[in-house]
Order: sequence, then structure tokens, then C-alpha cells
Amino acid sequence: MVKQQEVQIYGNRLELSGGEKVKKEITGVMIYYYKVCKRKLWYFYNEIQMEQGNESVEIGKAIDEETYRRDKKHINIDNIINIDFIRSKGILHEVKKSNKIEEASILQVKYYLYFLNKRGIENIKGKIDYPLLKQNIDVELTREDVTIIEGILDDIQNIVKASNPPNLEKKRICKSCAYYDLCFI
Repeated sequence: MVKQQEVQIYGNRLELSGGEKVKKEITGVMIYYYKVCKRKLWYFYNEIQMEQGNESVEIGKAIDEETYRRDKKHINIDNIINIDFIRSKGILHEVKKSNKIEEASILQVKYYLYFLNKRGIENIKGKIDYPLLKQNIDVELTREDVTIIEGILDDIQNIVKASNPPNLEKKRICKSCAYYDLCFI
């Protein structure tokens, strides 16, 4: 069921009015980075961006450009979330290069569902597509997820407001991270 609200469409960007407001300016990418690395989240929020030219990021962009060409892609909502594409039956899709950080991807999609739910769009589901693996997984938002996400939103606010990045936590994924040099050199 969709609550009454006004929708403005500007190309691939939608602005929704009505419904409860979500904590300001926390994006889907920030939710993803929160799960991957809180230090990366802090750098990203503070506009220290190291991803340009990173091989892993470039591969992800190429996958994005070359897959699902028939779908209207990059649906930007209120400059806060950027959904890869939405297909019929109320299923939003997020495309990922691999499932190595699947937990972060699932949280990102659940945040999209949470965000839309808070804006009055209900009964929508998510799907993560892995075109290189020819796999996908379904994602749904539960009441427990809402509680978890609201706690994460508070935690993100605390992390990004800090004057310094969180302490370095060595992880296996660090070697392929765009921020590796910033953290380790």
C-alpha cells in the first residue's frame, strides 16, 4: 500500500514529499561503508575520496555500464539514495561485482527499503544482482531490520561528526581498498 504523497521526477532523480523524514544525508553508500569499514565511511563523508582510478572501482563501473542496459538505471531519490534500477512488481535492484561483502550489500538494500518505507512507499522488495556470477539474492525489510538500521544511523552520525577517523582495523579487504595508501602508507 502506498501512502498519499507528491512525487517529482527530474530525469532519473525523484523527489518524494510526505511521510516521515529519514535522518538527513545518510546515503546508501555510507550504509555500505559502515559495514565494510568505519574509517572508509569517515573519509568518504569528509569528502576524502580516493576511488577515482582504483581498479576495483573501475571494474564495478564497467559492470554497471554493460549490464541491464534495457532498464532505466540510477534512480536518485532526494540525493540520498541511488537505486541501480527498479523492475515491475515493486522490486528494486542493486548490482554488485561480487558477493565477497554480501552482508554490506544486503544492509545497503535494506536501507533503501527502510528509506522508501519512511517516505510512505511500502510493500517493496529488494534484489541484489551479481551479473558476473549469474546469481541474485532477494532482500526484505523486517521489523528487526528497522531497529538495527535506526541504531546504525545513530552510530554513523557519531562516526562522521568525529574530528578524526576511527582507528585502523586491518581486514582482508584492505589490500583492494581505494583508501589503502591513505591508511597504510
